[in-house]
Amino acid sequence: MLLDLVPGHTSDKHPWFKESCRHEKNEYTNRYIFTDAVTEEAPGFRYLYGVTPRDGNYMVNFFSSQPALNYGFNTITHPKWQLPPEHPDCLATVEALKDVMRFWLDMGADGFRVDMAFSLIKNDEKREATSCIWCAVRQMLDNDYPNAALLSEWCQPEQAIRSAGFHMDFAPYSPECGLDTLFRNWKNGEDKSYFSKTGRGDIAQFMKEYERHYKVVHGLGYICPGTCNHDTPRMTKHFDVLEIKLAYALIFTLPGIPFLYYGDELGMRYIDGLPSKEGGYDRTGTRTPMQWDGGSNLGFSNAPPEKLYLPVDSAPDAPTVENQKNLSDGLYRTIVELISLRHQYADLSADGSFEVIYAQPDAYPFVYRRGRFLLFVNPSADAASLDWDYPAFSGNAVYQIGNGLVCEGGKVTVSPQSFVIIENAPV
Repeated sequence: MLLDLVPGHTSDKHPWFKESCRHEKNEYTNRYIFTDAVTEEAPGFRYLYGVTPRDGNYMVNFFSSQPALNYGFNTITHPKWQLPPEHPDCLATVEALKDVMRFWLDMGADGFRVDMAFSLIKNDEKREATSCIWCAVRQMLDNDYPNAALLSEWCQPEQAIRSAGFHMDFAPYSPECGLDTLFRNWKNGEDKSYFSKTGRGDIAQFMKEYERHYKVVHGLGYICPGTCNHDTPRMTKHFDVLEIKLAYALIFTLPGIPFLYYGDELGMRYIDGLPSKEGGYDRTGTRTPMQWDGGSNLGFSNAPPEKLYLPVDSAPDAPTVENQKNLSDGLYRTIVELISLRHQYADLSADGSFEVIYAQPDAYPFVYRRGRFLLFVNPSADAASLDWDYPAFSGNAVYQIGNGLVCEGGKVTVSPQSFVIIENAPV
């Protein structure tokens, strides 16, 4: 069990923060970032002005309830109140973070998924000073908790794993060529996602970035693609079941460690129009409760519905574990099958080799190799062909979604909306 660790801020109700807000100096005065006076302007970050007894404005990472912990500034622009990372009070924050981790590891946790792991030290453009903190944390884990796992929300695996010492990092993300361009890429009202059946997406840029990171971290740690997270809309917002199956097929057959967001295996829906909770805003619709069965609140709670923090799906056909797990053509079955393949074949596991065979701009299909397997995916509603320089296949399909493919006449043609794994393909 990995716990979610939020090292960058605490609640404004936290005892540390209450002490830091006091007019009198104390051991927590510099646990958070305050300007030197309420009249001082500090551009570049978010601050709350004039709301504490202390003469200063405190930095928040996002919202007013999230005061930023003080790990220091790598570049000092306001020397009266900005501290360097090596200042004793900043080092005390790091030690407090380690104490939190030790507490939960001693309670039986297996490790942590670290929220915004790259953001601890401010004015740290290259993230080098922040990486030093995590290397120290990794050293502590290696010495005292060698089986503990450390997963970062850094989304730059090369830096997170190679420089900062994490075991795992989420798949690369950038606005133009990150993982979201494959599943959630709307431009000017048009779906440009690669896995949209409209067939207007581009996988080449993402794969170029992915391959670069993969080659650097292979053998050191793992890239972690995911179906969704609490900050993104579920695929059901724009995709139908077959589109989602094909997206899952890629996620669960890439090297590394795939992450399945709760309820995605059921096809839980993104719920539009919910009032924001804790800064959720348009993300709130992805955070509704898990749906188990046809009971009260879909099995999540026996409380009156109006007492729930967020509501469950009110639609009569709301997906639940109970009504999805035995469907022969449902998402749940697809997820079970893909996970089974990863366990059955070492070549499809986290450590198996990976090679891109065909990933061209604005073109389908996508073809890649995992050891002795060739994998073909064509999310488009149209058949997709490519010239094939390899000999004809020597093996059979071990897994397939859709109508498969044909290899003849020096071409491979993948049927519309299909995914195929061929075993014993020529090397």
